[in-house]
Amino acid sequence: MMEYRTLYPEISANFSRKIKVDNTHEIYYEESGNPEGVPVIFLHGGPGAGTSPASRRYFDPEFYRIIVFDQRGSGQSTPHACLENNDTWHIIEDIEKIREELNIDKWLVFGGSWGSTLSLCYAIKHPERVLGLVLRGIFLGRREDILWIYEKGGASNIFPAEFERYESIIPKEERHDMISAYYKRLTSEDYEIRKQAAVEWSMWEGSLVTLLPDPNLENSFGDVNFAISMATIECHFWMNNMFWDDDNFILNNCDIIKDIPTVIVHGRYDMDCRVVQAHLLHKKLNNSELNIVADAGHSSGEPGIIDGLVRATDKFKEILK
Repeated sequence: MMEYRTLYPEISANFSRKIKVDNTHEIYYEESGNPEGVPVIFLHGGPGAGTSPASRRYFDPEFYRIIVFDQRGSGQSTPHACLENNDTWHIIEDIEKIREELNIDKWLVFGGSWGSTLSLCYAIKHPERVLGLVLRGIFLGRREDILWIYEKGGASNIFPAEFERYESIIPKEERHDMISAYYKRLTSEDYEIRKQAAVEWSMWEGSLVTLLPDPNLENSFGDVNFAISMATIECHFWMNNMFWDDDNFILNNCDIIKDIPTVIVHGRYDMDCRVVQAHLLHKKLNNSELNIVADAGHSSGEPGIIDGLVRATDKFKEILK
């Protein structure tokens, strides 16, 4: 039996900085690995989840110049959980500002979950800047993909008890539109209302992300600071349909990126982002490899997903050297 690849060893950042991108937002970013190596940018999920030191570890630090950043309102970027000018296209502008500040011409783009959505949008807008794509847990961001997670009739059928908890803080007369009901609470002027809604939204999503229950991971979704940024920013994006005019924006624009080398890693039993999304994307791309991991869900920390992602970045070492 083939042995799973594991994350590269822990490394420290070479440096970290904040860049003022407009009158409101300051974006945290860092570089690790080889300063002379092939650049790769890590796009985190959420939106609103932020990064961690583990984000550096999917890449060979001797080969890659690893750029990690926290998107608007997330992680160490400020102001925390801020919704002003926080949308897909402003984040793509931030990515470009970081690229220009670091004097990078082209880079490998790596993203999972919402990070896969953002990676694809960035590639569609700036295909000339993308050496390749490594994508995990594909989220196409269509209305049906959002409703599967947050409204009754999708993932609620697989996790009914957990959905009942998520639903329980919303009055029955508002449950026909859970996203709007949560948005009202997540943007309330009452901090206690915001906090309760954020934790319940986040805990619901945390219950979906692994194939087998992982209490430690699920509990981490209940961290108030994390929950407020992720729940508030996610709900803001879902209320605004990713800030797209076309619900099927990614699949309808795949012609632009169809020849970019792409590796897709997706868990067969991903209850957060259904595997059909990876299948549909793969069919649209001429130069993509689809790795459906038989014993995994959504989380980037599951052994089979780690294995697929590390093998993907190692494969690009051969392509890009």
